[in-house]
Amino acid sequence: MKITFRLILSLLIATVIVVAGFSCFEAKSEEKRLNEELRLRATVLAKTFKEAIETLLERTDQPSRIQKFIEKFQGHTRLIGLVVDMKDGQRIAFPPHLSREDWFKKESMKVMDENLPLDLNSHWDGRKVNYHAVPLIRDGQVVGALGLIHDRTFIVLQIRQFWKNSALTFSILAGILSIVSLLVIRWNVTGPISRIASMIHKNLGMESATSRGIQQQGEIEKLLYGVVHMAASLKAARLDLVEQSRLANERGSIWTKERLKDYLKTKFRDKQFYVVSNREPYIHRRNGNGIECITPASGVVTALDPVMQATGGMWIAHGAGNADQESVDAENKVRVPPWKPSFTLKRVWLSPEEEQGYYYGFSNEGIWPLCHISHVRPVFRMEDWNYYKEVNRKFANAILEEFGDEPPIVLVQDYHFALLPRMIKERRPDAKVALFWHIPWPNAEAFGICPWQEEILEGMLGSDMIGFHTQFHCNNFLDTVDRALESKINWTNFEVTRGGKKSTVRSFPVSVSGAPNVAVQETDRDPLEQLRQDYGLKGKKIGIGVDRIDYTKGLLERFWAIERVLEKYPYLQGELVFVELGAPSRTLIGSYQSHLKEVEKLIEKINQRFQKGHYRPILFLEGHHGQKRIFDFYRLADFCLVSSLHDGMNLVAKEFVSAREDEDGVLILSRFAGASYELSSALLVNPYGIEGTAEAIHQALTMLPEERKERMRKMRSIVKEHNIYRWAADMITELVRSF
Repeated sequence: MKITFRLILSLLIATVIVVAGFSCFEAKSEEKRLNEELRLRATVLAKTFKEAIETLLERTDQPSRIQKFIEKFQGHTRLIGLVVDMKDGQRIAFPPHLSREDWFKKESMKVMDENLPLDLNSHWDGRKVNYHAVPLIRDGQVVGALGLIHDRTFIVLQIRQFWKNSALTFSILAGILSIVSLLVIRWNVTGPISRIASMIHKNLGMESATSRGIQQQGEIEKLLYGVVHMAASLKAARLDLVEQSRLANERGSIWTKERLKDYLKTKFRDKQFYVVSNREPYIHRRNGNGIECITPASGVVTALDPVMQATGGMWIAHGAGNADQESVDAENKVRVPPWKPSFTLKRVWLSPEEEQGYYYGFSNEGIWPLCHISHVRPVFRMEDWNYYKEVNRKFANAILEEFGDEPPIVLVQDYHFALLPRMIKERRPDAKVALFWHIPWPNAEAFGICPWQEEILEGMLGSDMIGFHTQFHCNNFLDTVDRALESKINWTNFEVTRGGKKSTVRSFPVSVSGAPNVAVQETDRDPLEQLRQDYGLKGKKIGIGVDRIDYTKGLLERFWAIERVLEKYPYLQGELVFVELGAPSRTLIGSYQSHLKEVEKLIEKINQRFQKGHYRPILFLEGHHGQKRIFDFYRLADFCLVSSLHDGMNLVAKEFVSAREDEDGVLILSRFAGASYELSSALLVNPYGIEGTAEAIHQALTMLPEERKERMRKMRSIVKEHNIYRWAADMITELVRSF
């Protein structure tokens, strides 16, 4: 009964507060209304009396005339007094004794002095009254004041009656509420609680314990007693599974290279993986008299290299390094990475004409700007399209000759090989092919610009599975297929069926492995301190940007924001240095050449404007940079700025988060990058809004350490859990369903 009493008492108290508040409001409103009616009545009467009395002022026997006039209104409803005060001090009043008193004398003088009417509520003759006075005018001069006294007792009585009615109403309401509450609580609260408690006691074998004393307690106490014993039973059961839990913890919920290997062995036994991409994961180039191996700045490479190191297999790519041919065997293969060979890289050689037409032409002057909202017009030439088909066929031949008798598994990467899945399937229908499209997919109208959209879509639909970074891009792709090809779209399962061939379309947000996989040289020097010394960064606030020099990366907008923050916050001049690690990209394309010149010109302009001695606000390091060097800069920076105008994912954002093991630093991320869907704890900006980006930079530099750590901790948790191995596992799991 305790809980019932408490609930009913709480409801009654709440009802008292509500009813009292409502009644108070209504009482005040009613009193205000009655007062207003009385005031209006007094105003009308005063106007009538005023006209008559002002006429009598013209007569020589005015006092007696006025006295007789006001006595006529004896017994008028609620009018209990009438006063005429003259400026010379004479008073004519009804009832007569008012003429011998000073009641309202001061108010009459105020009316005469100010020549304004007056209305007030007061007390007179033991009653609550309303006094309304107006000036009397003769020959344009104020000669006196007329005052009307109305009885307000009826208003007080009506308000008092209102409160009595409210109290009666509340009493009835409280009684009804108590009865209803009692029934509702019994049926919907205490009753179910009692049944749950009894069920727990019975299932846990507690009837005897219950009968020895708990029955004397309330329903909540019974339930609490049962829950405590249930928790104890669950704890005991959990202790019985300690060994199993230990094994599960050793394996962990986080995907790792070893876990992915075990998973692949379980799913595919000894089947070998093949990855096809245009960009190779390792480039051999001449460096003086020797040859060095570098890792290019590429989202595809960043994503897939750790997967291939985990799985083994073969990566087939275009050999573009000037020492690539010197580094392969007779079959154009080399084991990589050189410091820990884990998989085979097979290189395909392209003629200058093929590279120009397939790569620089159709892929990057046509498809790339078509898929990115970057305000660069796509260019489509027939000769480029022919080279694109030819190179796709060359790569198909290169991978087909590697297949054995077992059904192969092929991961085709990106927009360079849209035709490849169908070419593989035509000769090896048993192959399981997945195509991952690393760049955005535009809406159907935009993609319709491409003259060969049907051929591209048919080539892609040769895949068993097609992956994009976000669900939005999946939706756009299916809409494009629906409009361009005769096919069956299953929007529920996101599947396309054409010519009896089914292709699933899924979103797989690509990620990183979590740490740079490079050879580390032992040294006594702190690498971060070395960077500060080499580039004059000691004592500076440091920002970092890591990009291919591409017009989709928002480099101009980024540097305009740096300029604006220095303008707006002069104290940062001489203190803030932004380091841009820019990797040359597609340097044979005119739009890229023009973009690089624009970037260099803008950097020089900003540096000249804010230069002080050796200080320059933007440090532009153009060239290919190794992973270790990039990650050292990540760890050194106070913030990382990713200002992509349009990006499928942007792994730089995730690399920066992964590198910050100190849980420090701030990520400023374009909301037009796919990574923004996951890394919501970053400072999200519209890169086109220079002012907003500048403010985000200032916020990053002034953010409290606790907030920086909290934001970074959340993002690191996401990147750690949704890493590249999980990405690969999710894709493979989807492929398994098609076996």
